Amino acid sequence: MSTPQAAGRPIRVLVVEDDPVAAAAHALYVRRVAGFTVAGIAHTRGDASQFLKRTAVDLVLLDLYLPDGHGFQLVRSLRSAGHAVDVIAVTSARDLAVVREGVSLGVVQYVLKPFTFATLRDRLVRYAEFRAVVGEASGQEEVDRALAALRAPQPAALPKGLSLDTLQSVTAAIRDAGPEGVSSGAAATSLGISRITARRYLEHLVHMGRAVRAPQYGQVGRPELRYRWLTRP
Repeated sequence: MSTPQAAGRPIRVLVVEDDPVAAAAHALYVRRVAGFTVAGIAHTRGDASQFLKRTAVDLVLLDLYLPDGHGFQLVRSLRSAGHAVDVIAVTSARDLAVVREGVSLGVVQYVLKPFTFATLRDRLVRYAEFRAVVGEASGQEEVDRALAALRAPQPAALPKGLSLDTLQSVTAAIRDAGPEGVSSGAAATSLGISRITARRYLEHLVHMGRAVRAPQYGQVGRPELRYRWLTRP
């Protein structure tokens, strides 16, 4: 899928993410999408604010949980200063009240962690399509089509053999397990899937940076791997 912006000036993106590994991954994803370029990376709300004062940016890829305040505090300060930069929230927060707050602040998209490159690429391409619509609409239908490009993303592609429903179930299981984490066997039993299947999904969450695994040593036998959800401050 090509982006309408690819033929002209690239869309400049500021990645705001406190985790250096996740920030680098997000920036890599952005660079892989034609028509987009990474203007910079910021790890705090303060750094992002200062960067936006110095550098022209079209889009902010914004994590909501930052060490010096909530990401929406940054958006509010930008709006108060008359800064109209667009924002895509990239976060693990699933509270729909947070989603509604983001909409009220003009957040154009909301991407839940963990996500694949295909997920972010789809959102970026649709954002580029929305930006490419210029001029005066001939009527309601044309306005609806413009908004549909932004608000109706395609289902995200997962690695072969993984399904979104099962990923969501495994994600819920590991989050519910708390700080003690969960083994692949326990997750398999609770979800009614095989241990091998549960482990594939748990390893996918580790690969996406949303979970960690560590061996738990018992009295006898090999240590058991337990998976723990990475909570945010």
